[in-house]
Amino acid sequence: MKNITYCIASVATCLLLINARPVPNEAEIKASAIQSITAKDLSEYLHIVASDSMEGRATGERGQKKTATYLATKFKEFGLLPAVTTATGKSYFQEFTLIEKKWGDVYMKVDKQNKVFLKDFYAYGDVCLPEETSMKIVCAGYGIESPRYNDYSSINVKDKGVIIFTGEPFKDSLSLVTGTKKISSWANDWRAKSELAYKKGAKAVFIIVGNSDKDFEARLNALKDHLNAPTMAFSHKKKASAFFVPISLAAQMLKTTPEAIAEYKKSLNQPVVATYSFKSAKVLAKAGVTERPVNTENVLGIIEGSKYPEEIVVLTAHYDHLGIENGKIYYGADDDGSGTVALLELAQAFSQAKKDGFGPARTILFMPVTGEERGLMGSEYYTDKPVFPLKNTVVDLNIDMIGRVDAAHVNNEEYVYIIGSNRLSTELHTISENANKASANIQLDYTYNSFDDPNRFYYRSDHYNFAKNNIPVIFYFSGVHEDYHKPTDTVDKIRFEKMAKITQLVFATAWEVANMDHRLVVDVTE
Repeated sequence: MKNITYCIASVATCLLLINARPVPNEAEIKASAIQSITAKDLSEYLHIVASDSMEGRATGERGQKKTATYLATKFKEFGLLPAVTTATGKSYFQEFTLIEKKWGDVYMKVDKQNKVFLKDFYAYGDVCLPEETSMKIVCAGYGIESPRYNDYSSINVKDKGVIIFTGEPFKDSLSLVTGTKKISSWANDWRAKSELAYKKGAKAVFIIVGNSDKDFEARLNALKDHLNAPTMAFSHKKKASAFFVPISLAAQMLKTTPEAIAEYKKSLNQPVVATYSFKSAKVLAKAGVTERPVNTENVLGIIEGSKYPEEIVVLTAHYDHLGIENGKIYYGADDDGSGTVALLELAQAFSQAKKDGFGPARTILFMPVTGEERGLMGSEYYTDKPVFPLKNTVVDLNIDMIGRVDAAHVNNEEYVYIIGSNRLSTELHTISENANKASANIQLDYTYNSFDDPNRFYYRSDHYNFAKNNIPVIFYFSGVHEDYHKPTDTVDKIRFEKMAKITQLVFATAWEVANMDHRLVVDVTE
């Protein structure tokens, strides 16, 4: 009997040994997860997200909400946990209210000459002068107040209309604000200049666009359709605002000439701020608006970290688009259906890796955000009211338009623009480069990472709301194409193999940041 029992046990052991498989290691699990990111999956998801039924996903409208439900359903299917605590429990939705504003009666009068909105000037942000308002005009130079340079040292703007230049002063190739060749944050931030002027009591802010009327006309023509559309603002805070004017109109307002204003601007490139003797025309302005509340939501799903669960790696893409205009659906397949479905593939890949035995050391937050097309609203709301403390947020990897090819790469679709990787962390830049070599091995184009990029793409997608909170970012982008913000941005034009490679690169970068033995180092200051 004993021998029979021994034989049976031996046979069972042999069978177990025959059927046993080696436990995969981290490298194998990572490689398998990367291989799970496929063009087929991306195509399947995007044919839903950019379909007729989603109606162009306009912020707060039915199609956007249907898309949010679809994304939350997929997150649940993949095993992601809901990240938002509500009165009734956990939810995938971070809900908030925006105020939609439409222009009413908007005009200016300068010495009784009527100036026409969206022809002679335009406005942006929460400009609101419900009644015709009279004001004296002063010029506050670049509108900067800093330890090295201060335009307000000898000027009082209280109850006045304030004219401000864009950019910042330079002398001998050195910024008078930073004292180095590097520009300051003031250079490209008209909002900060506007907010400062209002804080000092200004009635209105007028930003001079460019150095000539042609500069103004080009900018106005590029923005006219957007500016004429309803805008969104937060219910919980006021958004920066300004009127934007050509140099000729600014000259009329100051009873001078464009040439004199240009000379004054040149004189500011000195260590001591110049004085001036401009006078004020009689200026009247009105900017009436109508308002309605709009309810919308970010979608938040997480995979909890095993070793550093309190540290958060954020992956973002905006899932909203322009909706239906004049009976036509603006599908937004590339902008930003491509980034949205990339998040789904990333969520699936990281979830599979965890099931296979290797979950991330840090918590990963997958966050499709709403309201990007209305002014980066969803990401701004999150960074204003974060579900996880910003001080614990390690990085934001943001994906916006990765499914097409721009004019600069017609013969090479295996590329991606990398924006922001070295702006706050040189370590992140190195990780990105190494991750690319080990995974997708595509061209990393840094053209738009330049500080003097005239397109200002660094400031134009959701990563920027993290960057301005000193959180390192990378913005993955394939460039603008002929269907940008048109109904013709459709699924049939998407390059899914290209998308898959970029998504694999994002995965490899996020994997490294999530699993390092130390927190990503922030070693660069703007």
